[in-house]
Amino acid sequence: MTTSSGLRLFCLPYSGASAMFYSRWRRHLPQWLHVQPLELPGRGMRMNEPLQRDMLQLANQLADEIGAQLDSPYALFGHSLGGLLAYELAHVLRRRGLPAPLALFTSATAGPAHRDVSEYVVEKPDAELLSRLRTLRGTCEEALANADLMTLMLPILRADFLLCGSFKYGKREPLPLPIHVFGGKQDAVRVDELIDWQEETSSGFSLDMFEGHHFYLIDQQPALLRCLRRYCDEHLARWRSGVARPLDQAAG
Repeated sequence: MTTSSGLRLFCLPYSGASAMFYSRWRRHLPQWLHVQPLELPGRGMRMNEPLQRDMLQLANQLADEIGAQLDSPYALFGHSLGGLLAYELAHVLRRRGLPAPLALFTSATAGPAHRDVSEYVVEKPDAELLSRLRTLRGTCEEALANADLMTLMLPILRADFLLCGSFKYGKREPLPLPIHVFGGKQDAVRVDELIDWQEETSSGFSLDMFEGHHFYLIDQQPALLRCLRRYCDEHLARWRSGVARPLDQAAG
């Protein structure tokens, strides 16, 4: 099945990660839902590129890279830092007059209007980064104790924290697309912070909570993907039944 007959899901990684985290999702989602991880500079297959520390510059770079692929239905997904970056990317695409995503999915990240990024504006030492990784419960102790692995990972994590610290919220028109928010019930990101995302859309909002901490999406992957698939199926069905016209005209 070609991408034109389904929906492309661009997935943005969390701090310190490669976008290839999302590759495993392809085995558990239907053929019409095309998972496309977006690798950020300085990691994975882009390891030789300089790490990016400016949110707006990175969003513009990503818009340059995917702009030619937006002539068919698509959505954006991001976990933690990736959710904030997906939001910024959606606004960049809107300013450029490019076709809008059918939906924005954000996971385990506070709404942008009231979030405080002050703790991320200063470079963090290794010990503090390691402590943060333990708090988030997304990295096993064996990995944390692997000096070679941490030599590769900590510079990426440090740059990603500065990337988050570079985010500046400016009052903009709400996005004309639904925003679906996911969170872990035991995460430090509170429900009221997740609900803040409803301020950023003029076209529908939902919040789904799962058992688990910040990285609930690992243990709760089947439940999350069922939920994600359902929303994507609904949006694609609406697009096919008539909402497709504005997108076709914008892509024209």
